Amino acid sequence: MNPDLATAPASSPAPAPLGSGVAARLHRLRQLPRDKADTLLLILSSVMVLAPHLTHLPPWIGAMLGATLLWRVSITVRGSRLPPLALLMPLSLLAMAGVYGSFHTLLGREAGVAMLALLLAFKLLEMHAKRDLFVVVFLSFFLLLTNFFYSQSMATALLMVATIVLLLTAQITFQFTGAMPSLARRLRLAALIFLLAAPLGLLMFVAVPRVQGPLWGLPGDAHNGRTGLSESMAPGNVSNLAQSEDTAFRVRFTGPAPGKDQLYWRAIVLDEYDGRTWRRGRSGRSWQQNRRGIDAAELGATGAALRYQITMEPTNGRWLNLLDVPNQVPQVENNQAVASEQLEISTLYPLDQRLRYDGSSVPSHRWQIGADQAELRRYLSLPSGFNPRTLALAERMRRDDDQAGAVDAVLANFRHDRYSYTLEPPLLGRDAVDQFLFDTKAGFCEHYAGAFVVLMRAMAIPARVVTGYQGGELNPVDGYLTVRQSDAHAWAEVWLPARGWVRVDPTAAVAPERIALNLSRALPPRAPFGLQALGGMIGGFQGDGPGWLASLRDNYSALNNGWNQWVLDYNPERQRGFIDQLGAALANWRSLLALPVLAALALAWRWWRARPRLDRLDALYLAFCRQQARRGHARAPHEGPHAYARRLRGSGAKPEQRDAMLRFLAIYSAIKYGVASESQKSAALATLASLLPRSR
Repeated sequence: MNPDLATAPASSPAPAPLGSGVAARLHRLRQLPRDKADTLLLILSSVMVLAPHLTHLPPWIGAMLGATLLWRVSITVRGSRLPPLALLMPLSLLAMAGVYGSFHTLLGREAGVAMLALLLAFKLLEMHAKRDLFVVVFLSFFLLLTNFFYSQSMATALLMVATIVLLLTAQITFQFTGAMPSLARRLRLAALIFLLAAPLGLLMFVAVPRVQGPLWGLPGDAHNGRTGLSESMAPGNVSNLAQSEDTAFRVRFTGPAPGKDQLYWRAIVLDEYDGRTWRRGRSGRSWQQNRRGIDAAELGATGAALRYQITMEPTNGRWLNLLDVPNQVPQVENNQAVASEQLEISTLYPLDQRLRYDGSSVPSHRWQIGADQAELRRYLSLPSGFNPRTLALAERMRRDDDQAGAVDAVLANFRHDRYSYTLEPPLLGRDAVDQFLFDTKAGFCEHYAGAFVVLMRAMAIPARVVTGYQGGELNPVDGYLTVRQSDAHAWAEVWLPARGWVRVDPTAAVAPERIALNLSRALPPRAPFGLQALGGMIGGFQGDGPGWLASLRDNYSALNNGWNQWVLDYNPERQRGFIDQLGAALANWRSLLALPVLAALALAWRWWRARPRLDRLDALYLAFCRQQARRGHARAPHEGPHAYARRLRGSGAKPEQRDAMLRFLAIYSAIKYGVASESQKSAALATLASLLPRSR
């Protein structure tokens, strides 16, 4: 016999099934005493308050918060004693010293939030009375507000609502002294309290006078916004930006939106070139002249204006984006917009918060058709000693008698000479345009626009580079056109004697799909990026069908845009406009007449809902009493059915009527105060209903 088997017990327990340990732990948690369960609920609420702050607090603070909370959970589950003040005090001082070391101050937003977070965690280790529980709850509510320092998005607001409901649940839990409702019932009660308070909060949001900008200043990422466009452009600048899918601005047209090939959003004009970098030069007019607006005669519009509204994300820059070319300078709240002679629209102060403005543009025009030749010379200058092959090519293609033909010839050269459009162009040396045109023949929009302008200037055709955005994606849900940073673009403008300044986009000659569709369609299939590439792989975003992912993104984008438009951008101007519209609506006599009617209907509905509900037995008895009261035998308040029957017996009624009355009261008393089955009660109700008209 095997000795191992001989010494083994006669029967051994079966191995525990997989997951039984987790189930056992959950069972033990459900069996915890009430005080421990309540404390764990409070700790969970504190975790939800602290969790969003971990993204911006120093790592050591996040580690200390996690360790402190785990320590508190262990104390609660094990039933250990809380640490003494002699241990907590040095830890708190050490933490404050760490905050000072990280932020070099104990004041201000960042250091203040860090200290509040640590204070909340340490307070959980120092709870000796019921008062301490409420200190933790109220401190959590206060720390919860500080999340809006860093983000005011819709997702943040939803997380805050969920956290508020959980905090209210923890607060309600400590109020019960007797039987404790289930956690689900307490959560429903907390949600109901929140919903009851929501209308008052909504009324305060709408009606209380607004301060300019978000409460307590801007969220932390407001000043980190960027247009992606600067006052200079070198090879690679725009292509780097094209890999960002951040929203630059949203547009809503008053009428139908123009075609995608007409959606050029003008921002900055670059007219000085040093052989490597294009820069914005000095405007030919002073600021005092620019503030007059745009000269309509000089613009020479030949078609109807397009009107639209733009909601621009914070950039910390000063440039406004408008459809090429604007014919009006927009009005900007708490700022002032001015126009340069090159139709760049800028503001006096940086755009450090989301901005909404109305735009007007004329795509068809003859702009500066009579420009002074002396002013145009600065659009012909080129640095000496650079790009000799490009200058030689320009000399061969030059057509002094047909400048428009020279433009077409250069575009045809781009179109037919195996040029490629790529986000990863090769690096270029000193003669960058030469290498691009004759060697690499691969580039992004800034390469084509810059090389084209160099060729034009070498042919004595005034030209300049314009940077901005091209295209946009129309959301069918809310009708807004979203322009992203990946839509950043550079194109050229040339001055022709009979037409004035004309937009020319060399990129359209090389990659027409970039203009007609979008950037991802123009790039090689091996270079997808972001959500658009994901949508393309599943047929969602790329026009192969709407796709569930595209529909989901459109709906979320519309919802997020609505949040931005009506919540975050509810500024004093919009508040005044809303209240004025409300006042105008209430001033209408129909509205004034409808208000009392609506109030009366609301009161009637409330009375009907609040009236006492009688069952059929009591309703029949009440009808009987009213019937006898009309005969002069009203029931006294103290009379029961039997006493009432004795009095009605001598009322002088006819025998048949008297028998019906007495039988009615006898049956009512038996059913009301006796024990009867449902079938007996139904039969009695039918009998009472038949006796009622006979006792009249």
